[in-house]
Amino acid sequence: MLSMLEILSAGAAVALMGGVLSVFVVTKRLAFVGQGVSHAAFGGFGLAVFMGLSAGTLGFYGVVLASCVVAAWGIAGIGASKKVDDDSAIGIVLVAAMSVGALLVYVRSRQPNPGIIPSWEEFLFGSVLFVSGAEAIGAWVVCAAVCGVVWWVRRKALLWAMDEEGARALGVRTGLVRALMLTLLAVAIVVSMRLVGVVLATALLILPGAIALRVSERLRVVVVVSIVSALVGTVGGLWMSLERDLLPGPSVVVVLVGMLLVAAGLRGVWPERSLDVSVDEGVQSG
Repeated sequence: MLSMLEILSAGAAVALMGGVLSVFVVTKRLAFVGQGVSHAAFGGFGLAVFMGLSAGTLGFYGVVLASCVVAAWGIAGIGASKKVDDDSAIGIVLVAAMSVGALLVYVRSRQPNPGIIPSWEEFLFGSVLFVSGAEAIGAWVVCAAVCGVVWWVRRKALLWAMDEEGARALGVRTGLVRALMLTLLAVAIVVSMRLVGVVLATALLILPGAIALRVSERLRVVVVVSIVSALVGTVGGLWMSLERDLLPGPSVVVVLVGMLLVAAGLRGVWPERSLDVSVDEGVQSG
């Protein structure tokens, strides 16, 4: 078991990823997509349990991550085909993954020697008290990789998020950018689920960006406020969870929702500029 400082440090890595990606999620209205990808982790959970993999092992997380990535690409592919709208594509992937996962867990539990089947509650809401040192280090490694990729593709990703048709006209391969961003969302969700759970991990991809856009519409300010909000919400929620013996995921969400309500009350205090203008400046100077 890690110390409180080490647990909060691991939470900070998760929050940093969420804060960076949240700007794109909110701007591009990918909240429901993130929810669909997170629920796809249930399919990976069921498959990992069916394979007899122990919870917390690299193989277990690898199967869950693969499930989320396949789901993300599936959503992107179905949506791009124009035969099914995005909401329907997300719904199809969501219910299919959850159903397959539940069936696989059930089949495993009916076997003569099923072994130790991980708790659904732990998977849903996280288990911050049992985070290992390796998992904490891994969270920071993945955080650095995700943030590095976002920085590398920031110009194209911002154009895609603000105006997909315009980005396509400028030669941006929007399908590739979409698949990449959805893959990063899948990675962030899988890394986050150990601390706050797979369902509530999506809150870290939505609420920080929503808070930031309540405070300002200038791109650089939005990015900074989103990251700070994610860090404060995650660290504050985890601290409250540890101090009061509460579930970590709901604690983080409660803090973030409280911050959103405060930010909503502050809207209009500072003069704002159009996010479109700020994006153009960011692309030219980035």
